[in-house]
Amino acid sequence: MTAPVPDVIKLGLIGDNISRSKSPKLHRTAGQLVGRNVTYDRLIPKDLALTFDQTFEKARLAGFRGINVTYPYKELVTAKVTVDDPLVAAIGAVNTVVFTPQGPRGYNTDYSGFMAAYRSVMGEKSPGTVCLIGTGGVGKAVAFGLLGLKAATIRCVDLDAAKAADLAQSLRDAGTATQIETATDAIAAAQGADGIINCTPLGMVGIGGTPLPQSAMTGAQWAFDAVYTPVHTQFLQDATAAGLTVISGYELFFGQGIDAWRIFTGLDLDTTALRAAIQEDQP
Repeated sequence: MTAPVPDVIKLGLIGDNISRSKSPKLHRTAGQLVGRNVTYDRLIPKDLALTFDQTFEKARLAGFRGINVTYPYKELVTAKVTVDDPLVAAIGAVNTVVFTPQGPRGYNTDYSGFMAAYRSVMGEKSPGTVCLIGTGGVGKAVAFGLLGLKAATIRCVDLDAAKAADLAQSLRDAGTATQIETATDAIAAAQGADGIINCTPLGMVGIGGTPLPQSAMTGAQWAFDAVYTPVHTQFLQDATAAGLTVISGYELFFGQGIDAWRIFTGLDLDTTALRAAIQEDQP
């Protein structure tokens, strides 16, 4: 059983390069809207001079209600939690952890957040053939989201062919009618695709860059970038210039944040009011 929600709800985020993450503001503001005091700390292992395992244990022992986990620890954390949802187990990545009396439980709200983000812009339109660049933690969640959206084809693209193959096999094991392909060359994989997705860290503040040149986007219909700091990444700027409909990583951030809040607290939240309260962060 999950412990009762305390008056002060201690939350946090473990990850690298998270100094500009908007998650603290989202959860603290959600707390204000429901009349609860929410603390939300950034926990950066290297800044704490700790390993990921030590940082995780620090949060547990400090009485945190739960933590979000981001790049590059979403796959690593799966060994430290119990995952009850078979779908999340199949994804093999966790971004939300709740500390319970029975031990830490792991969830994935990137999966549901991506589906909400896609539908907010594209409605019920099928994703079609999708070039998915990056098969790490968020790439895995987005890929399973594409299954839920009934994509015709998913091209799993990664410079590490073994990682792409592992994700492809996990998707096939889910018993899907979606065609699954793998590639190491993003430019070749983007050819003839309806949708192009960046699930690499390229474009993040402090990293920069883009996984695909604008010239390779021609002919596609839509693009999504899992990166949301900054919101207007080079990848999405190029996609806009190429005439694609763009789905901002901010929508994934907002969707996964709402789902994580519900997992952390179980408290009802006016999501329209929350969006308005943090509207300066929107694209």
